[in-house]
Amino acid sequence: MIALYILAGILGLLLVLLAGSLVRTLFVRPKKSAYEPSPDPERASELARKLSAMIRQETVSEQGMHPVEKFRAFHRVLEELFPLVHRNLEKTEIEGNLLYFWKGKSTDRPLVLMSHQDVVPAEGEWIHAPFSGEIADGKVWGRGASDTKCSLMAFFQAVEELLQAGYVPENDVYLSSSCTEEWSGDGCPRLVEEMKKRGVRPWLVCDEGGGIIREPIAGIPGNFAMIGVFEKGKADIRLTARSEGGHASAPKPHSPIARLAAFVHEVETKPVFRRKMPKEVAAMFETLAPYASFPLRWVFSNLWLFRPVLLKVLPAISAQAGAMIRTTVAFTMQSGADACNVMPQEATVSANLRFIPHQGMDESLRIIRSLAEKHQLEMEVLQASDYTKPTDIHGEAFRLVEKTVAETFPGCAGSPYVMTGATDARFYQEICENIVRFAPVIYGPEQMKGMHGLNENIEISCLPGAVDFYKNLIRANGLPSV
Repeated sequence: MIALYILAGILGLLLVLLAGSLVRTLFVRPKKSAYEPSPDPERASELARKLSAMIRQETVSEQGMHPVEKFRAFHRVLEELFPLVHRNLEKTEIEGNLLYFWKGKSTDRPLVLMSHQDVVPAEGEWIHAPFSGEIADGKVWGRGASDTKCSLMAFFQAVEELLQAGYVPENDVYLSSSCTEEWSGDGCPRLVEEMKKRGVRPWLVCDEGGGIIREPIAGIPGNFAMIGVFEKGKADIRLTARSEGGHASAPKPHSPIARLAAFVHEVETKPVFRRKMPKEVAAMFETLAPYASFPLRWVFSNLWLFRPVLLKVLPAISAQAGAMIRTTVAFTMQSGADACNVMPQEATVSANLRFIPHQGMDESLRIIRSLAEKHQLEMEVLQASDYTKPTDIHGEAFRLVEKTVAETFPGCAGSPYVMTGATDARFYQEICENIVRFAPVIYGPEQMKGMHGLNENIEISCLPGAVDFYKNLIRANGLPSV
C-alpha cells in the first residue's frame, strides 16, 4: 500500500512538472527566421566571377606535399582580383602562407579575419569539372567554392571596397590565410609565430567553422547564423593485435582480427564516453526553441526537465548534435594479412577521436587505452590535441559578432554553436581569448554534402552578404561598446 502511495506521488509530481513545462512553453512566442538574400544581381555576378577565378587556380594540399609554387600562382590571382589590398596592405608570405596587415587608428583591438587557401583533392564524376569555376544554376561550382575560398574572397573584397571608399579602420586588421589547413599542417602556426614576433595579441579572430545554416536541426526551418565558440580536440590512434600467425586451415582462438572486432564492437555498442550538455549547447537549443515546431519548442524551452531525455536520444536523432555532447570515436582504417588463407601476425585498426571539454584528451585516451588492454591490443597515439577554450557567449566580442550578424542579415537568428571538426583557428588560441568560427555564407544541404565530396558549390546570392558582414565587422570593431 505504501508503495502505491509513493508511485502515485511520483506520477502526480511528474504530471505537475509536465503541465508546468507546457504552460511555460505557451508563453514562448513563436518566431520565424525570415532572412533570405536578395542582392543586386550585377554585384552578385561580379563576386561570382572573382570566386570562379580563385577556384580555377587549383590549390590541392596533402600531407607530405608542399607545392609552394602552386600557391604563389594563386597569390598572383589574388593580386589581380584585389589590387587595392595589395597596394595598401603590408603583405608577408611564409612558404605560401599569407598574412596581410592593415594599419588602423589604434592597436588596442586587433582583428584577424581568417580563411584557408588550400582544398582537398577532387575525385569522382562531377557535374561541372572541379576546377572549372563554372557559374551555372545560380551557383559557383568547384573545389573550394564553399570550403573556403568563398569567405577568403569575401573578406578580401570587403577590404577592397572599404579602401576604395577611403576608409581607415578604427583598429588594426589582419588577413590570415594558411595553405595547410586541410591536413593540419604548420602553415597557420607559422603565421601565429609571426604575430608573436610582432607582439600582436588579437582581440578577435574570425575563422571558418560555423555559417548560415539552412535548417540546422530537422523541424527548425529557415536560415540561422551558427557561430562556433569552441572546437573539440582530436586524436588519431592505431590499435594493433599480434599473434604468431599460421595457416588459416587450423585457426587458433582469439586471433588478431577477432580481438580487434571485439574491441570495436564494445566501443560501438556500449556507452564508452560520458554525455553532458555544455552550456554553449544548452544556449543553442534555447536560442532555437522559439523557431521550432511545437514538440521541439516544448523540449528546447524546458531543458531543466528534458535534458536527461535529450542526452539519451540526441546521438540517435542527429550525429552532429550527438557529437556536441560527448567524445566520439570513429574507426576509419584497418589492415590484416596479405592473403585469405594466412592468419595475420599483426592486424591493425585506426580511429579518429574528438574530445569534448567535460571529458578531454587525457581522460578519453585513458578510457580507450584501458579497453584496448582488456582486448590485448597495443595502442599508439599518432597525433593528439585537446579541445580549445570556449569564447564567452556573454562577452563583448561574441555580442559584437551577434550584432554584426543582425545588422547584415536582417531576420536571421544568431546562435552559439560547437565546432565538431577542426580549423586553423585553434592555433590562434595561444595569443587570443576571443575566437569565433563563422563563415558568413549560406550552407544548405547541397553545400554541406559537397564539402570534401562531389559537386561542391556555393549559391551566388549569398556572396554579397558575406562581403557586407566583413565590412560591418571591421567598421564595428572599435566603436562604442555593444
